[in-house]
Amino acid sequence: MSFLVFALILYIIWDVNYFIRCVFTVFAGRLFQRKRKVTDTTTIYGLCTSQDVDIFIRHMNNARYVRELDFARFHFYALTGLYERVKERRGGAVQGASSVRYRRTIPIFHPYKIQTKLIWWDEKAIYLEQQFVTLSDGFVRAVALSKQCITNCNVLEILKTYPEAGKRPEMPAELKLWLDAIELSSQKLRKDK
Repeated sequence: MSFLVFALILYIIWDVNYFIRCVFTVFAGRLFQRKRKVTDTTTIYGLCTSQDVDIFIRHMNNARYVRELDFARFHFYALTGLYERVKERRGGAVQGASSVRYRRTIPIFHPYKIQTKLIWWDEKAIYLEQQFVTLSDGFVRAVALSKQCITNCNVLEILKTYPEAGKRPEMPAELKLWLDAIELSSQKLRKDK
């Protein structure tokens, strides 16, 4: 009985499912999937369930997209070994910014996949593009750009340890526009102080 009370309290004050899913995603990727190059696309799969939907119980709620992106990023870090290389240098990774473009909803009980790809990097951050694709029709339902700030180490030096990342790709046009918008917002906030 005391275990049930403890479990109930844990579920009330802590998002237990989130942490269980994080651990499962990372360990399943490490145990059952081959390592990937840092420039490869990684893929995780999901199903829009009743816990993911909006108040009309028809399609995935916008906040769930962002949550699912976390799992896909953790999976990317695990399969590429990038996070281990960051930790070896006593660094860390934090979400610096993200932008999601919703193209079409993911209906309840529809399976989907999230594809994650490193599209660019600088000395302080890596930039990922992540796509939600429904399995039934292959349609890209949402596209996210993510800035992952790597703390206490130089990203350029870390990526030099990957032979496939010897040459940084050209910055995609949409990423440049997004980063310019972020900089404009930061300038405005600095002026408001």
